[in-house]
Amino acid sequence: MKRAVVLGGSFAGLLAARVLSDFAEEVVVVEPDRLDGGRNGTGPGAPHRGQLHALLAMGHTQLERFFPRITREMVSGGARLGQGDEVRFYVDGALKAPVADVRMLGATRPFIETHVRRRVTALGNVRIEPATGKGLLVRGGRVVGARLAAANATAAEAAGETGAAEYDIRADLVVDAMGRSSRLGSWLAAEGWSQAPVDRMRVDLGYATARFVRGSELPDTVIAHSTPGPASDYQPAVCEPGALAAVEDDAWSVVLAGYADHRPGRDRTEFLGRMRRCVEPLREVAERCEMIGEVEPFHFRESRRRRFTDLTDFPGGLVVLGDAMATVNPVYGQGLTLAALQASSLHVHLRSGASPHDPAWDYFRRAAVVVDAAWQLSTTADLAQPHVTGPYPRGYRFLRWAGDHITTASVRDSRVNQTYMDVVHMRRHPKALTGPRVLARTARVLWQG
Repeated sequence: MKRAVVLGGSFAGLLAARVLSDFAEEVVVVEPDRLDGGRNGTGPGAPHRGQLHALLAMGHTQLERFFPRITREMVSGGARLGQGDEVRFYVDGALKAPVADVRMLGATRPFIETHVRRRVTALGNVRIEPATGKGLLVRGGRVVGARLAAANATAAEAAGETGAAEYDIRADLVVDAMGRSSRLGSWLAAEGWSQAPVDRMRVDLGYATARFVRGSELPDTVIAHSTPGPASDYQPAVCEPGALAAVEDDAWSVVLAGYADHRPGRDRTEFLGRMRRCVEPLREVAERCEMIGEVEPFHFRESRRRRFTDLTDFPGGLVVLGDAMATVNPVYGQGLTLAALQASSLHVHLRSGASPHDPAWDYFRRAAVVVDAAWQLSTTADLAQPHVTGPYPRGYRFLRWAGDHITTASVRDSRVNQTYMDVVHMRRHPKALTGPRVLARTARVLWQG
């Protein structure tokens, strides 16, 4: 390829640019927001950027694959790398059985993005274009570029001024990494192409993040994560759902979550009160540490999945990656890792010798395997909430029954928990949880318990 264009410069777009740098003479990342190190960035492109994000084990593996030694760089810059007992998972207030190979990075999303952005822009054939995508250029059944508006012109439009400077950029391949707000469907419809069917599940989740000064408390904890489980019927009766991470700048980042009427708000006193009803690490931070700044809430209304593999026609020269393809309930922390695995799918697709000018069906099939696995895991869990009314997948009753028992056994038994954590961290497909060996081990643990 002579030129590839990536629409969107946050985590998914940066990973796409890294992949494309191996196959294109020039990669242009189109991004209007300044994402140069501030904790929340300075633009509206990802309003949840300041929330605590998780980089699951498989996402960490992929990040290190594309950017060798980046973990060492981030730890040198203040991030914490938690391993073994430094990463603690609780269900219904009970600490789960230990898993020796668990490994998670304690860092905020802006910190991770800053390091990834630095590595991407250091590549000789990648540049950032301060602009916004306004449409596609389609010729002869394929996308040949994009129509852009300069970032300063976009700001002028938002202020009600006219005469925004728009211009075209040609490309052999265009990547939609514009996130949940992607307008790709309407752009394709305007050119006479079908839009991908969309699956939706309304979850009505609220979550809020606050930062605290980190001192000598909890010296052996990097990550602590607490969820309700079968004993409480997945309700916050035993303890509040939440998580904390030791992050850069000697801080704790704490997130609390709740559904429907139990969503957390901005009130600092309420936030601290909920932390005191959570597991011991969060209680200790609430009691001993000073909160920095304000509580930042966010409302996630629904999970969405666009099924591009259901289409019978699609233009060449175009792929979709990240939240533009699928967004699942963020309480499970899959978003960054899902983007990393989609980037890996794109790398495999292009490495196979596929022409960027042809419809990327092989890429969409590979990416769908990852998306469908994340969708199955998150939506099956979401359906345990009484306000979530479907749609129910085939075999849901068995999946729910098996999931309840496996979750209970994972608290007591390291071998069951190893498989459980491999699935949660996207190292194995969810079907691993219903394999005969795991079910037999689960039955033995519960029978003995």
